Amino acid sequence: MNGDFIATLTGFLNLLDGYLGSAGYFPFLLLGTGIFFTLYLGFPQIRYFAHALRIVRGKYDKDDSQGDATHFQALLTPISGTVGTGNIGGVALAIYLGGPAALFWMWMTAFFGMTTKFVEVTFSHKYRMVDEEGHIVGGPMYVMERRLNMKWLAVFFAAATVISSFGTGNLPQSNNIASGVATAFGIPEWLTGGVLAIALGLVIVGGIRRIVQVAQAIVPFMALIYVVGALAVILVNLPQVGESFVSVFRDAFTGSAATGGFLGASFAYAFNRGVNRGLFSNEAGQGSAPIAHAAAKADEPVSEGMVSILEPFLDTIIICTLTGLVILASGVWTEKIDNEFQSFDTEFIAGSYDESREEDRQALFSWLNFGESAVEPFDGVLSVKDGIADSGGYTIIHNRSIAEDVRFLMDGDSAPVPYTGTLTIVDGEVQEPVMMHGRSLIHSVDLTAEAFTRGAFGEYGKYIVSIGLVLFAFSTAVAWSYYGDRAMTYLFGVSSVLPYRIVYVIGFFVAAVADTSLVWLISAITIAVMTLPNLLSILLLHREMRETIKDYWDQFGREHPEGR
Repeated sequence: MNGDFIATLTGFLNLLDGYLGSAGYFPFLLLGTGIFFTLYLGFPQIRYFAHALRIVRGKYDKDDSQGDATHFQALLTPISGTVGTGNIGGVALAIYLGGPAALFWMWMTAFFGMTTKFVEVTFSHKYRMVDEEGHIVGGPMYVMERRLNMKWLAVFFAAATVISSFGTGNLPQSNNIASGVATAFGIPEWLTGGVLAIALGLVIVGGIRRIVQVAQAIVPFMALIYVVGALAVILVNLPQVGESFVSVFRDAFTGSAATGGFLGASFAYAFNRGVNRGLFSNEAGQGSAPIAHAAAKADEPVSEGMVSILEPFLDTIIICTLTGLVILASGVWTEKIDNEFQSFDTEFIAGSYDESREEDRQALFSWLNFGESAVEPFDGVLSVKDGIADSGGYTIIHNRSIAEDVRFLMDGDSAPVPYTGTLTIVDGEVQEPVMMHGRSLIHSVDLTAEAFTRGAFGEYGKYIVSIGLVLFAFSTAVAWSYYGDRAMTYLFGVSSVLPYRIVYVIGFFVAAVADTSLVWLISAITIAVMTLPNLLSILLLHREMRETIKDYWDQFGREHPEGR
């Protein structure tokens, strides 16, 4: 893409994100909704946890219940939609941005999100319908229209779901798969994207029944592989695990101090990034999982809502915690690793900064976290010989760290070659089409893959991440295609599903070669656009939720006098 277009698009998306997911109110609204329902309903995520396990095991199943999937299948589909790059790349991104404190706020988002998901799934199951082809359809849009009589909000949510199916389930999944496979196996991103796009098309054409079959086959297998790989790193780095836990709690309300190449993160920044990444990981409050749970074979909406309590627990409190401990205990989150610089994350600033000097660290900390300091973008012309530029007068910042050993390259006949010539820097950005390599902090999938090499499996650890990533992210893309086509059905009818699926598959291929950071930014925006109307709708129905739970237990007591 043209550099000016990318810069303009990035600026617009950052502005939009500033009013949505990155706005000060958003994490408070998200966490606040979960806290409110947790207190209002008396900690259902704790009181109903064991009962939810019994429901999933089929103890209370009825053969004549209406639906397209069992409780277990309905649980696996949204888990396959949430256990994805959020668990591998999202946790790494949160720690890279906010330090250990971000993991604490991911936990809080998951704990209170267990209640939020319980509520949203219950309502979506309660107000589900049967479409023109005889399939069960449901989701927050049906709650908004049928119960709240807010058709306009339902249409907005459904449109946001379609957009978010690309921003959450499609683009970042494909991008992270391609990046992880390229790092581990050297396979070009376009080839990985092409092969998996074809596989994706073959799966989603089969609809919900094919999707739940794939989820049932993939989810347990991929979870086992990933857990084994994570434990192999944690056990080798066991002496650092205790300190890692301490840092998570110690920094939770103060922010994370500078250490190694990490320049520090304020409390507000760690809080916002942790909550944001927590939402991306478990999707509690986003309104996606209720669409899958609406298809479950259950007569009582509350019973399906209880099943959904397990999702944030498994996704974030278990799997994300393992990822976080691998990254923190191995220490790679503070290390500068040789990598290719992306223009989105690179800026030349005026002056020579050294992270070993306290005044320089403080200036960069203020600039990175608050946008306030004496740091100014660099303007000038650099002379480059054999890939090495003149030193002095500027500092290169990449991935929120001071870059070292930077080399400038250009396309060669078969491989990049060192660049010789001049580079024009305007407002901190290189104007010439050169590639940059050097040592800096890394993030997302690359950070997790590096951390997995610091365990019992050594360099082979990154292959576990790559395999887990492919399975996790692919299953997420499959699940989100279902959310998107249910939203398209609501908006335009069944005939719109096929065109949507075609575009969805094309988007999956294109995202494989897109800029990683730009994809994460798009994802953050689409998540917020979908979450806000969903939270509004369930808050408006808080009294009905309590009444619905009471009715459930009354009915349960009549059918099961032996107790729960």
